[in-house]
Amino acid sequence: MGLNMAKRKAKASPSLISDSVWARVSAEVGQSWELRKELIGRIEAQLNAKVILYFTSFYAEDAMISDNDAEMIENILSVEHPGGKIVLVLNSAGGLALAAERIVNVCRAYSGGDFEVIVPHAAKSAATLICFGCSCIRMSPTAELGPVDPQVKYTNDAGEKEWISAEEYVSSYEELMKNATSGKVSRVEALVQQLMRYDARCIEKLKSAQALSESISIKLLKSGMMSDKAETTIKKKMKDFLIHKQTASHGRMITIPEAKKCGLKIEEIELRSNLWNWLWELFIRANWTVSTRSIKILESTRTGLRV
Repeated sequence: MGLNMAKRKAKASPSLISDSVWARVSAEVGQSWELRKELIGRIEAQLNAKVILYFTSFYAEDAMISDNDAEMIENILSVEHPGGKIVLVLNSAGGLALAAERIVNVCRAYSGGDFEVIVPHAAKSAATLICFGCSCIRMSPTAELGPVDPQVKYTNDAGEKEWISAEEYVSSYEELMKNATSGKVSRVEALVQQLMRYDARCIEKLKSAQALSESISIKLLKSGMMSDKAETTIKKKMKDFLIHKQTASHGRMITIPEAKKCGLKIEEIELRSNLWNWLWELFIRANWTVSTRSIKILESTRTGLRV
């Protein structure tokens, strides 16, 4: 009977090995949090800081930065972080300006103001706003920020949904109004017909969104890395970020030299350094996850959250 038990155990062993291999392969295919937490830990040791990974999908519209994200970050920090420097590894196409402001407020509060952002690839729109609120932005020469002018979705003549800059939408309306009321146009009817396609209430809402984005930008910079500058000076220096006309496209990249010229405090990450190698592997793994498995992840060495 003992011999039979031994034989059964011997036969079971290959199955256990097979299960273990299957688990490892499944984790690789699914790019689970366990594959990233070691990389996060290495970056923490290198920077002597609490590191939070925050990635949102560039492909899913409902993946935008939202108020819930600030709450999730606080949930992690309230349990795991006793105080000191916080580094947010950020990759996002953007979202809500007020949500970005709340995230900055949480990170500043738990770090005592010692809050940095690492951009391994791209932090656009509201994600750029988060960068405005940190004390230092770490970027590689290939990483990019972007303009923070609000975007609005509208329906074109073909019935398709498109995104347009709030600045473009408002300025086109104001130009039509100016021409229609100038008294210099012989056929006002054509202009009036075009104006009928606009909703005055929407115009006012967009103007408010533009003012909010500018206000948050200046407030975050004035209370952080540009504390020694007057608000009028900040607004002038940051025009590449605030005004759509300066970059011609909301998606156009603003690189390290351009960001430094605007007055942002940037620390360049050397390509092929250990830090960059860890960050790039982390980016590849995390970006694959939010592009295929989920729309948003928030992770630390102890916590892995997926949306």
